[in-house]
Amino acid sequence: MTIRAHKKSKNSPRKPKKEAVSVSINDEKETPLLMPKKIESSSFSHQDFNGASFTGAVFNLSTTIIGAGIMALPATMKVLGLGLGIALIVFVAVLTEFSVGLLLRFSKAGGSASYAGVMGDAFGDVGRRILQVCVVINNIGVLIVYMIIIGDVLSGSSSSGVHHAGILEGWFGEHWWNGRFFVLVVTTLGVFTPLACFKRIDSLRHTSALAVFLAFVFLLITATIAVVKWLQGTTTIPRFLPDVTDINSVWALFTVVPVLVTAYVCHFNVHSIENELEDRSRINSVVRTSLALCSIIYIMTSFFGFLLFGDSTLDDVLSNFDSDLGIPFSSQLNDIVRVSYALHLMLVFPVIFYPLRLNLDGFLFPSSIPLVTDNIRFSLLTAGLIAVAFLGANFIPSIWDAFQFTGATTAVCIGFIFPAAIALRDAHGITSWKDKTLAVFMVGLAVFASLVAIYSDAYAIFKKNASPSRE
Repeated sequence: MTIRAHKKSKNSPRKPKKEAVSVSINDEKETPLLMPKKIESSSFSHQDFNGASFTGAVFNLSTTIIGAGIMALPATMKVLGLGLGIALIVFVAVLTEFSVGLLLRFSKAGGSASYAGVMGDAFGDVGRRILQVCVVINNIGVLIVYMIIIGDVLSGSSSSGVHHAGILEGWFGEHWWNGRFFVLVVTTLGVFTPLACFKRIDSLRHTSALAVFLAFVFLLITATIAVVKWLQGTTTIPRFLPDVTDINSVWALFTVVPVLVTAYVCHFNVHSIENELEDRSRINSVVRTSLALCSIIYIMTSFFGFLLFGDSTLDDVLSNFDSDLGIPFSSQLNDIVRVSYALHLMLVFPVIFYPLRLNLDGFLFPSSIPLVTDNIRFSLLTAGLIAVAFLGANFIPSIWDAFQFTGATTAVCIGFIFPAAIALRDAHGITSWKDKTLAVFMVGLAVFASLVAIYSDAYAIFKKNASPSRE
C-alpha cells in the first residue's frame, strides 16, 4: 500500500468516483491485513456472479422459515385457541423482524458479513464460537427431524405397537426397496447430496420457489377440505380462547413456545442471502416480505387445520391425513398432502444445510481460507454432515421430544436472546433507548418462556414414562 493511494496533493485534480473505487479495490488486494476479517466473516465470493435477485432471496429466506414447524402449528391452535394462537403468530413474526433488524444494523456498523462475525464483534471469539455451536446443534437436529418425517411419510412408521403404512407401501405393498433404510439411502444420494453441493445459496432459488409452492398446495387442499366439511355441517368453528381449567392446563400453554420459535428462526441464513444480493440495501425488504408471506401461510394453515380436525388435531397434523376424511377422493387427497409435504422437506433440507456447513467450518477452521475455495474441505464437511443426519434418522426412532428441547434452547438463543444481547452490549453506540428497552423485554420474555417450556416438556415426558409403571 502506498501513501499516494490515500493522500492526495492539494493541487491534484479530484478523481472520479469510479476511479476511486478501482484504487480502493486494488489496495485491498495488496493488503494482507484485510484477509483474516474476510475469511472469518464470509466464505462467499462475487467472482463471476452478478448477484441474486430480490425474488430469489425472498424464496430462499421463506424456505428457511417454513419447515417442519408448519405441521405443528394447528396443534398450537388447539392449545391456545384461534384468537390467542393467531395473535402469537403475528407477535413472534414482529419480534423476529426486530431481532433480524438488530443483526443487520450491527453487522453494518462493525463491517461483519455473518451472524458469527456480529457475535464476535460484540463478545469476542467466545461469543462467535457459542453462536456457531448453537447453529450446528439446532440445524443438525432439524435436518434429522426432516429425514425422519420423510421416512415416516414414504415408508411408514411403527409407534406404540401400531404400524402406519407409508405412501409407497400403500401403493405397491411391502417390499425391500420401499423400506425405510433403502428409501432414505436413495433420497440422500439422489436429492440431498446433489443439492447440498451448491456453493452459493442463490443456486437454490428455484428449488426454494418450488418448496414454497408445495407449502401452498398443502394449504390449498387443507382449506378446501375444511370448507367442504363446514358446508356439510360436519365441522364447527373452533374455540377462540384456550381452555384453562387447572394449573396443568396453564403449564400446557407454554409447550407451544418451541413450535412458535422454531417456526420463524431464519437468522443464520440472513447474512448469506444478503451477501449474494445484487442490491444489498434491499435485505430489509427481503426479510419483511418473507416474514409476511410465511405469516399468511402459518395463519391460514393453523386456522384451516384446526377447523378441519378440531380437538382431534394431533401434534403433527400430517398424522391426521392418515385416515378417512369423510369426503370423496379422501385417499387420493391424503396421498397428495403427504407427498407434497415430503417433497417440500426434501427441498428445504439444502437451505438449512448451507448455514450448518458454514458455521461448522468456521468453528473448526476459523483461520483457514474461505470454504468455497477449498474443494477438499468442502467435500469432507458435506459428506460428514450428511452422514450424521442419515445415521441419526435411521437409528433414532423419534426425536420430537429432543426437538422441543432444542427449540426451547438453541433456537431461542439464535432467534432472540443473542440479537438482544448484541444490542444491549452496544459495542458501536448505535442502540437507542427504545431499542434497548425492547431488547430487555425480548430477552426476559424469551428466557422465561424457554424455562417454562423446558419444565413443561420435561414434566410431560416424565408423566408419560411413569404412567405404565403405575398401571
